[in-house]
Amino acid sequence: MDNQTAIDFELYDRVRPIRWDGQALHLLDQRVLPFREEQVVCTDSDAVAHAITELVVRGAPAIGISAAYGVVLAANAVEAANGDSALKALEPAMQRLHDARPTAVNLAWALNRMGDTLHGAGADWREQLVAMADRIAKDDLLANRRMGVLGAQMMQPGTRVLTHCNTGSLATAGFGTALGVIRAGCAMGRIDKVYAGETRPWLQGARLTVWELAQDGLNPTLIADSAAAHLMKTGGVDWVVAGADRICANGDTANKIGTYSLAIAAKHHGIGFMVVAPASTVDMNTPNGDAIEIEERLPTELLSVGSVRTAAEGVAAWNPVFDVTPAELITAIVTEKGVVHAPSVATMRELFPQDV
Repeated sequence: MDNQTAIDFELYDRVRPIRWDGQALHLLDQRVLPFREEQVVCTDSDAVAHAITELVVRGAPAIGISAAYGVVLAANAVEAANGDSALKALEPAMQRLHDARPTAVNLAWALNRMGDTLHGAGADWREQLVAMADRIAKDDLLANRRMGVLGAQMMQPGTRVLTHCNTGSLATAGFGTALGVIRAGCAMGRIDKVYAGETRPWLQGARLTVWELAQDGLNPTLIADSAAAHLMKTGGVDWVVAGADRICANGDTANKIGTYSLAIAAKHHGIGFMVVAPASTVDMNTPNGDAIEIEERLPTELLSVGSVRTAAEGVAAWNPVFDVTPAELITAIVTEKGVVHAPSVATMRELFPQDV
């Protein structure tokens, strides 16, 4: 099924978290979903950086797209005759955007593309920035649809999948990465059952993934993170499908904390483990997972559920946001450029030779 038009993508993709109106960036506030749908309107780049840091917008591709429009907003405060002089003036704002979330490579990738656009640009450098930001968003949507089909083609009819965190429209320009595979698999009649882990401490699975799939008429089942291995043991899962915030040259993958545990359990139970991410997430300059900076957030996020404290006062907490899944635990990495089976330095280079 190579013809993507066989899928009615719009039917399975009703949510949009990012909207650019030509003057401001509108972000669907993911902190208050699923009970309220509110927009945060960003009119300058620092507001975009703050929204990224505070998880108004999250998901590596969505962060990159938002940062690109953040550069467009920063340009409003710059007077420059050409792109090269504008780039120098924009560097402080771009650095603040870069520092908003350090692990997601898409953020740096998008900022680099915006910077490259300015090199040699003439008096129309502002228009070129807008065009590049629009292109980054459009390309992400097209890539997600392509990945959805490629990943779903690996599954047999009747497949049951488990996913982690949120990797859908809310985390991208639309359709999603891992959730895009699930959407495509449902549309193609290959996926019969979808389980979503709750994803503590921010509960992206419980608050976002099951809500998002419900908007598309799908019927996911929520499980506690700690129930995943038991579900696998009882035969309830055929594939684990996860996203990625950074994929290294050897195939090691950084993703939401808890992904590593799922990969270990999947390997033990003989279950396929699929990572789905756009080529912009692949970082061939990072040799392996040991070189990835793992972001840690405030311990207070772990001590409460929402605004309700669940731990006694004075209790210490450790709150890493990501972990690294070694390549040997990954069955396949799906990108819009193709699929890397049994990822390693050699198989990664076959698909990404220009990045070495």
